[in-house]
Amino acid sequence: MSQLDDGHKPHGEPLVVRYTANERSNHWLTAITFVILALSGLSLFHPSMFWLSALFGGGQWTRILHPYVGVVMFLSFFGLVFRFWHHNMLDRSDVQWMKQIGDVLTNREEKLPRIGRYNAGQKLLFFALVACMLVLLFSGIVIWRQWFSVYFGIPIIRLAALAHAAAAFVLITSIVVHIYAAIWIKGSIGAMVKGTVTLGWARKHHPRWFDDIIKKNR
Repeated sequence: MSQLDDGHKPHGEPLVVRYTANERSNHWLTAITFVILALSGLSLFHPSMFWLSALFGGGQWTRILHPYVGVVMFLSFFGLVFRFWHHNMLDRSDVQWMKQIGDVLTNREEKLPRIGRYNAGQKLLFFALVACMLVLLFSGIVIWRQWFSVYFGIPIIRLAALAHAAAAFVLITSIVVHIYAAIWIKGSIGAMVKGTVTLGWARKHHPRWFDDIIKKNR
């Protein structure tokens, strides 16, 4: 729940709590495990990138650690899904936002529909990540040789490996877009590090969310 943080007022402006400590910890655990999985997965994907396995103690340890870290990331990510799914439901304003993507890319935010806690781009990214995570989980189970691959035929394992690689590619690309957007919108990274944003930031980028904050704190 968002609230004013009157204890910190840079230049006299109160801050708004955008993410609690638990939400930020959940996010950074997901982010750290993602980096580990991206690097270890790339090292196993092609011989030219096998040198990355040295970061994890060699090829054998990389193969052992990768699926277990994957389970941790999946559980951590769905902790985020549980926390934020109700903020990511698409509505009519999101459809209009997407129709005005030209205004989005040129920072003409005053022409855009009033945005809630997340905009349409963030919501679409959310669902893309959910889909990727589910594909990675189920395909990863099929190709997890130590425990499960003995239960599946070679054709199924090959299809699962292909699906796993494709989902991983989409996931990595989506996260790169996510990081770029966070850098592009000044204050977004600070929100996930410190947990707060200024009222001006909330009013400018998420005016409908700003209105909700003001109503709750009257």
